[in-house]
Amino acid sequence: MSDARDVIVIGGGPAGYTAALYAARANLNPLVIEGFSWGGQLMVTSDVENYPGYPDGIMGPEMMAEFRRQAERFGTEFVTDDVTRVDFSERPFRIWVEDEEYRARSVIVATGASARWLGLESEERLKGRGVSACATCDGAFFRDKHIFVVGGGDSAFEEGLFLTRFGYKVTLVHRRHEFRASQIMIDRARDNEKIELKTPYVVEEVLGEDSISGLRLRNTETDQTEEVEAGALFVAIGHDPNTKLFLDQLDHDANGYLVAQPGTTLTNVAGVFAAGDVQDHIYRQAVTAAGSGCMAALDAERFLATEEGHTGTALTAPRPEAEPTRV
Repeated sequence: MSDARDVIVIGGGPAGYTAALYAARANLNPLVIEGFSWGGQLMVTSDVENYPGYPDGIMGPEMMAEFRRQAERFGTEFVTDDVTRVDFSERPFRIWVEDEEYRARSVIVATGASARWLGLESEERLKGRGVSACATCDGAFFRDKHIFVVGGGDSAFEEGLFLTRFGYKVTLVHRRHEFRASQIMIDRARDNEKIELKTPYVVEEVLGEDSISGLRLRNTETDQTEEVEAGALFVAIGHDPNTKLFLDQLDHDANGYLVAQPGTTLTNVAGVFAAGDVQDHIYRQAVTAAGSGCMAALDAERFLATEEGHTGTALTAPRPEAEPTRV
């Protein structure tokens, strides 16, 4: 495997760049194939106030550029293009960008997940200007506003309940009278005086020029429309992991998220590791993605440390077995 890289990271976001930083400092000379949409979901986040180390907040794209620059400082190389095919059936692993082939002794998959959107032009235009897909990330920016949430599952109800901490009112919009959410979540929403359930409606347009000012809603039974004032719109109709390239080679759950061994980033293929939102459908935060990127780099270093010719310096031994619990 003399022509193979020690580590190739697929994906450029908090997980991928953190993995590259740790791998580079371990002398693993990582290559990051970051994709055209490098930076991930933070590239459409205007202000980030909940990432440690930025007490005054920071723009999402600026933070991702700093992540990237820090990894580059220690020798990380980048390919700003999308991976089109992978072969994890044997080592060295093979990765293609169109007709260009790359080989690696280990691979860290950090391709993230993508929020599902409504598909409206006005929604796209006002992303980061009152339209968001992450209440935990952006809810605090809309204190004392009338906040709308679109969705009918547990995630939508969880986001709606969370947003009552900030908005004076939260309206949950759903296209049907019936919800997919669990009954306990529905009951909690109905018991909360700040929450209104508006059914059966869909959002037809997000109103506003430089920032959101309102919504045009359509009743799905009568087709009548109405315009309402709104201070924010949170779209909570789910996320899709960016795992299409890997589904026939790596274990995944029913929703397509890669499955890692508990407490690690190890996948079912030795030498392939999964980090960030590509394997996390619960937390989905920049800080947790970065943490798992660190884990993936350390797991990859441990894996490579068992092979002759490895030059990394961060760790020199495999992960120790956990001691048995003593009663």
